[in-house]
Amino acid sequence: MKVSLIQMNSVSDKAANIAAARAMIEQAVAQEKPDWVLLPEHFDWHGGAKADKLANAEPMPGGPTYAMCQEMARTHRIFVHAGSIMEKIEGEERIHNTTVVFDRAGAEIARYRKIHLFDITAPDGAPYLESATVKPGDAVVTYEADGVTVGCAICYDLRFPDLFQALAARGAEVIALPASFTMQTGKDHWEVLCRARAIETETYFLACGQTGSFQQGNETRWTYGHSLVVDPWGHVVAKASDGAGIVSTRIDPARVKKVRAMIPVAQHKKTFA
Repeated sequence: MKVSLIQMNSVSDKAANIAAARAMIEQAVAQEKPDWVLLPEHFDWHGGAKADKLANAEPMPGGPTYAMCQEMARTHRIFVHAGSIMEKIEGEERIHNTTVVFDRAGAEIARYRKIHLFDITAPDGAPYLESATVKPGDAVVTYEADGVTVGCAICYDLRFPDLFQALAARGAEVIALPASFTMQTGKDHWEVLCRARAIETETYFLACGQTGSFQQGNETRWTYGHSLVVDPWGHVVAKASDGAGIVSTRIDPARVKKVRAMIPVAQHKKTFA
């Protein structure tokens, strides 16, 4: 299976973000001919105040971001793992931070709502309070893509290994992580955490990030980028450069089986109260 990760610099302009995502998917299809593509977290909208996020959230199905991703999957006969989209919740003052996945016919085959919310103070003192605008999900989600089991996670989930153990227990051979890591945390933690999750679960770990700056009110914030693919042994086998762009590689399920046979951690795992 050939995979392409679409690294974007999304901003607080939904129409522009959707157009950029469409153009980059089409570029990947033309140049790389992937079977499966991954978009980053918040690729449809990045920044803005709470009211802006609520106004730009969309029902699923029924919204323009959902429709574009579905069209790309159906038109190009590819799997589209649609990063994360702001999903409107009827009757709520919050949204879901949601991954939707489409198969080669454009049918929705998975929906994952981010479980762990980013409520932290960054090293530069900037506060992040995702729970003020986002309602967490509670379901562990996997799906099948051409016989390969893919597990779903989003950004801050990366710091909670129990979720990834649960995905591996459900048969995940590949784990996809759309993200929008801050520059401060990304430079120190991004790659080491991605490699750790791959090694622990003995899966391919596909992590696709936002890159560059966006406006949060009157403040400019920066994201780390460095989208990458880690193999089940923990090697980084593909990595994006700075700026928006596409990184592609092939994944081999036989490699997963080989690594798991060499070090059968799932068989050795102990449960503690």
